[in-house]
Amino acid sequence: MKIGTPKEVFEGEARVAMTPDSAVQLQKLGYTCAIETGAGAAAGFADATYEAVGVEIVKTPAALWKAADIVAKVRQPTETELKRMTAGKTLISFFNPGGNEAGMELARSKGANVIAMEMVPRISRAQKMDALSSMANIAGYRAVIEAGNNFGRFFTGQITAAGKVPPAKVLVVGAGVAGLAAIGASTSLGAITYAFDVRPEAAEQVESMGAEFVYLDFEESQQDGAATGGYAAVSSPEFREAQLAKFRELAPDVDIVITTALIPNREAPKLWLEDMVAAMKPGSVIIDLAAEKGGNVEGTVMDEKVVTENGVTIIGYTDFPSRMAAQASTLYATNIRHMLTDLTPEKDGQINHDMEDDVIRGATVTFEKEITFPPPPPKVQAIAAQPKKEVRELTPEEKREQEVEAFKQQTKNQVTLLAVGGALVLFVGLFAPASFMQHFIVFALACFVGFQVIWGVAHSLHTPLMAVTNAISSIIILGALMQIGSGSFLVIFLAALSVFMAGINIFGGFLVTRRMLAMFQKS
Repeated sequence: MKIGTPKEVFEGEARVAMTPDSAVQLQKLGYTCAIETGAGAAAGFADATYEAVGVEIVKTPAALWKAADIVAKVRQPTETELKRMTAGKTLISFFNPGGNEAGMELARSKGANVIAMEMVPRISRAQKMDALSSMANIAGYRAVIEAGNNFGRFFTGQITAAGKVPPAKVLVVGAGVAGLAAIGASTSLGAITYAFDVRPEAAEQVESMGAEFVYLDFEESQQDGAATGGYAAVSSPEFREAQLAKFRELAPDVDIVITTALIPNREAPKLWLEDMVAAMKPGSVIIDLAAEKGGNVEGTVMDEKVVTENGVTIIGYTDFPSRMAAQASTLYATNIRHMLTDLTPEKDGQINHDMEDDVIRGATVTFEKEITFPPPPPKVQAIAAQPKKEVRELTPEEKREQEVEAFKQQTKNQVTLLAVGGALVLFVGLFAPASFMQHFIVFALACFVGFQVIWGVAHSLHTPLMAVTNAISSIIILGALMQIGSGSFLVIFLAALSVFMAGINIFGGFLVTRRMLAMFQKS
């Protein structure tokens, strides 16, 4: 089967759904690849680069759609593009099934199978195909760069001969993939970063990246990320009022606000209201990453930059991933390639559209002249952070009981080890000569005593004991050298093995000691 990628017709879209690297991997699955001429130019991939890896260059979009059995693209297809689909063909693309009923009906009537990349379920196995996360990661990073481009000061604080420069204060609303990417970029640039999210499990992720999580003085039982597919759930009116009150408190103090809050199949919630914009300092910047769904900010205009009367810049661009077209294309093409890997289990270049597979079924919106959206919940739920269990302080009686149990278990293990060792010595003694047994008993007792002495020491004390173990190893080597002259082959072999192993311990000890001393030496 042939996979074709047309040039994107959406104005300003620079991404492409197939890169030369992904084409190589798709060919290993048994497919042939074709791309419309110039489709990858805006992302930095020339036609000659595609030809060099065996991709066919097709001159017109009509010829591409006609020749391809599978069409992979980025943006939601237009009516003209869907009319080029025929029965049995497969389209893999962003599709917006929740707001594109006409497109689904047209695809169904054509008999085309449509896989919507934004419908890939958020379960562990599907992370490699999660195009929403890939693009959100880029959007979050780019949002910080765009904010810096419109912000008139440093992100990081500085103390110079000309005076002190305070660091910028950044608030990220929504700690999903885009939010975490924005937090990472903001903290790395040196800004004081705050973040808010309605999901309780997000706090630990935010703090691990060096930002401060904004807590509300409000208690509400929230749905966890597993119950909502990894997304935030709708909050109660009381929680929303507490949230808005907190934002009003923060608005005069923050310099940059990045909003990323989205709820599946709903308009974006309004979180940063007009009075909060008015309370911000002149020169402040707001980046609304939810602009395509109506925006989180009152005053956002989709795909435009607005400057308010009090000098606050509100940016509602929806093409942040396209502004980093090469990186975005690489990640998206990899998502497509992983999807096709699951669709081609035999690697024979033939699609096996298994509707029993959670991932494939979840992403499929039309199949065999039927609309299959919305999908059923996946059998495997999204993995969310588990709440921390409360740690209870043990009473002295409970601690004593635990120590007694541990001692009993240790004694039992030692008795078992002695019994096994005694049985082994008895078994060997029945067949081995008396001269060998003298050496073997010494060897077995040395192993037992050494194990009990060293294994009972806490791991944190192993390095300080290195000098002692080196001394023990030296004694072992001397004893082993005396035994090497024995006439028995087995005794010679065991002695040589002892010299080798003890030597490793000695030289390893010296290396560790030298490294420890180097840590305390002045440069």
